[in-house]
Amino acid sequence: MDEEASYEAVDGHADDRPLRKGTGGAYAPLLAPGHLLAQLTAHAPEISTIANIDVRVALNTDSCRLGPKQWVLLARLLDRSRADYDAFVVVHGTDTMAFTAAALSLCLAGFRKPIILTGSQRPLSRTRTDARQNLVDAVTCATAGRLEEVALCFGGLLLRGNRSQKVSTTAYRAFDSPSHPPLAVLGVDVEWNEAALFKDPGVYRPRFKLIPKVLRVPIVPGADPRTTYGDLVARGVAGIVLEALGVGNMPDQRGSGWLPWLRAQRAAGLEVYLTSQCVRGPLAPELYRSGSIALEVGAHTTRMTPEAAVVKLMLCLAYPDVPASLPIAGEL
Repeated sequence: MDEEASYEAVDGHADDRPLRKGTGGAYAPLLAPGHLLAQLTAHAPEISTIANIDVRVALNTDSCRLGPKQWVLLARLLDRSRADYDAFVVVHGTDTMAFTAAALSLCLAGFRKPIILTGSQRPLSRTRTDARQNLVDAVTCATAGRLEEVALCFGGLLLRGNRSQKVSTTAYRAFDSPSHPPLAVLGVDVEWNEAALFKDPGVYRPRFKLIPKVLRVPIVPGADPRTTYGDLVARGVAGIVLEALGVGNMPDQRGSGWLPWLRAQRAAGLEVYLTSQCVRGPLAPELYRSGSIALEVGAHTTRMTPEAAVVKLMLCLAYPDVPASLPIAGEL
């Protein structure tokens, strides 16, 4: 990896008008914006009665190809359109939707307008597609006047974007938010959970740089990281999300290499987020000797989803003033 490698972009009407940006996925083949709008309104005519819609195709590719470069590009497009629209719906493939939602929430912290990602398990033109309902639900939530954050709308749930995870490859309710309740549940009515909404977005300060030298490192019992991972810093890795056991524990018996390896990597400058492999419950590494030592050598504790933790670390590497262990967009 290049020592200076980062992803930084180089490279617009109010009246309840959501701007829909497409990034591919099961919704769209290769389509021009006008053709895409015609297809969307043909399959989901309700959306044109809910809001005045503009469509832009930001990207058109399999979502597994999206990463920091595309997240920054999309964040810049949304930033440039912020003054012209009341709300935004991003149509996105499901495989990396949670990563993109986390990235947009952090890069655009304080945006103060709805940005809702949605997609589908089956393409829009297929029988029994979930695309139509997800799209109608997303536009409904975007124009409700209640939301000031990045969210993900899928399978009848509106979830905080940076708390969302894909949990099923086939179920129509494909996303969940283990550490935060749904912002809304969509059935016959839309049941909003006012207590779950992000109420204080803060001052808008967009950030358009991410340093992607980040790895997720799960603690595997019996593995010696000195041989399985080695000297990550020497190979150009700048930060890791260290996925500990339980509340933040790791092997510390004689012969286990986790603590010596962690000390050595921290001394070499590796940034470390300590999190848990469990999806629910608090993080309390100080309860155990190994967790306490991890804190002593400078690991940051974070109870974020793996997706949000990875993106937050990329952001913190690019912006050292961003607090690693404090929320900027409701991610903690």
